[in-house]
Amino acid sequence: MKNYIYLIAFLFAFTSCKKETETQAKETPIEQKKAEFSIIIHGGAGTILKKNMTPEKEAEYNAKLEEAIRVGYNILKNGGTSLDAVEKTINVLEDSPLFNAGKGAVFTHEGTNEHDASIMDGSNLNAGASAGTKTVRNPINLARAVMEKSPHVMLSGNGAEVFATEQGIQIVDPSYFFTESRMKSLERVKASEKNEVASFYDENIKDSKYGTVGCAALDIHGNLAAGTSTGGMTNKRWGRIGDAPIIGAGTYANNATCAVSSTGWGEFFIRGMVAHDISALMEYKGLSLKEAANLVIQDKLTNLGGTGGIVAVDKDGNMVMEFNTPGMYRATMNDKGELYIGMYKD
Repeated sequence: MKNYIYLIAFLFAFTSCKKETETQAKETPIEQKKAEFSIIIHGGAGTILKKNMTPEKEAEYNAKLEEAIRVGYNILKNGGTSLDAVEKTINVLEDSPLFNAGKGAVFTHEGTNEHDASIMDGSNLNAGASAGTKTVRNPINLARAVMEKSPHVMLSGNGAEVFATEQGIQIVDPSYFFTESRMKSLERVKASEKNEVASFYDENIKDSKYGTVGCAALDIHGNLAAGTSTGGMTNKRWGRIGDAPIIGAGTYANNATCAVSSTGWGEFFIRGMVAHDISALMEYKGLSLKEAANLVIQDKLTNLGGTGGIVAVDKDGNMVMEFNTPGMYRATMNDKGELYIGMYKD
C-alpha cells in the first residue's frame, strides 16, 4: 500500500513538472531575427490626398522618394554608416524643389528662405544642428559639421554661415532657393491676411502639407542615426524656428532604443519633445517602437492639438511610419532590398 502511494505521488509530481515545462515553452517568445540594416524617410506630412494629385505629380514624388532612399540603402548595403546614409539621403531631398527643404524651401514673410536642420548619432548621443541659414545649400551637411567639428550642438544665422564657410560647406546665392510655386504660396498667404497672428497659424493648418524631410537608419554595425531638414513654415516671421533643428523634438537617435525624424506643426513637436518621448517610452516603459510611436502621435500629440508624423527605426531594424494627418510622403527599404513608397493614409 505504501509503495502504491509513493508511485501515485511520483506520477503526480512528474505530470506537474511536465505541464509546467510545456507552459513555459509556450510562453517563451520566439526570438525575432534582427535586420542587418534598415532605412526610412519622409518628405512631409499633411493634407495629402489622391484626389488632389495628378498622375504626373504622383509619379514625380514616387521617383524622387525612391531615388533618395536608394542612395542611403546602397551606402548601408556596402557597409557604410547610418550617419552617411542619413546625410546623403537627405541631400537628395534637399536638392529637389518638390520638398520644403533646401532648394524647395518655402518663403518667410520677408520673402527670404531660412533653413533649419539637425542630425544625431545614436552610438554616442552626439548631435549637431543649424537654424536660420540663408546661403547653405545643404543644411544637413552643416548640421553634421557642427556635430563633428565644433564643441557646440546648435549654430544659427550668420554665425552658422561663417562656420559653414570655414568648413568648406557649399555656399550659394540666396536666389538658388527661389521657386515659383513657393513664391505663389507666400503671395496667397499674404493676400488672405486678416491679422499677423491668425494668418500665421491659419495658413499652416490649411496648407496641403507640412514641409520637412527626414531620415532614420540602422547600419550593419548596430548604430542608429537620424536627421531632419526644413525650410520651415510659409510666411514665418520674427526668426521663427521650428522643431527640425531641436534635438529631442524633431530629431533623436539612441542605440539603446530607436532613431526618429519628425514632420508636422513644429511648435507642438517642441512642446511634446516628440522624438525623445518615443525613445523614453521604449527605454523606461518597455514599449515597442510601434506602441510608443502610436501613443505619442495618435494620443499625446493629438491631445495637444498638434498634427504631423514621424518615421523611425529601432535597434533591431523594425521601422514605423506614424502620422495623424491624411497623408505623409514616406519610403522604406530593408536589408532584403524590399522597397515601400507611400503618400496617402493606407
